[in-house]
Amino acid sequence: MTKIRTTGVRAGTVLLALLAAGCGTQRAGGDAGAGGSSRSAVATPSTPKDFPCPGESPTASPRPSTATPSPTAPPTDHYAENHGFMIPFELHGKRRCQGLAAVARVREALEPQRRRGQFSPESVRKALIDLGYSGGQVQVYPGGGGVGFLVQVDDYPVCVEGSLAGNLDGATTKADAFGGYPDHDGCDQPSGGH
Repeated sequence: MTKIRTTGVRAGTVLLALLAAGCGTQRAGGDAGAGGSSRSAVATPSTPKDFPCPGESPTASPRPSTATPSPTAPPTDHYAENHGFMIPFELHGKRRCQGLAAVARVREALEPQRRRGQFSPESVRKALIDLGYSGGQVQVYPGGGGVGFLVQVDDYPVCVEGSLAGNLDGATTKADAFGGYPDHDGCDQPSGGH
């Protein structure tokens, strides 16, 4: 009995079917059959989409970026490139909502002290610890006619940094949330990086 082998025939049939359908006949950057050229879409990193957080209007104005915009021409001194480790990460999604909630709690706890003009590094530290942050999560320092603070809300990290200024016109309790720094654990600004 003779056995007919069809393996080569099947492979040839599949190849012929693919060529007839036009698969594999278009070159990268070329337009099939027209001889023209077209550019294919280049994959670019997507920016995380933020959604309204509790208590925030759905048409909230966009947050200003903490990052320095890149110039159109490459920098000649490489300052931005060499100091990129000092630019904090922005928060997005649920972490952004967590940061906004922490900022609101901190402002609510510290604003009465600022309005009375009765604040010191010790009283600010106590108010932040009374919010439930451990002593190791809170840094407080005098400066600029007021008191500055830095709180590590959690280990992701979500960080809240701000200041209280004296009872001057227009002075407020300032606080902003961010997501730490590149190449560095924690919330304090690194003194070196790469």
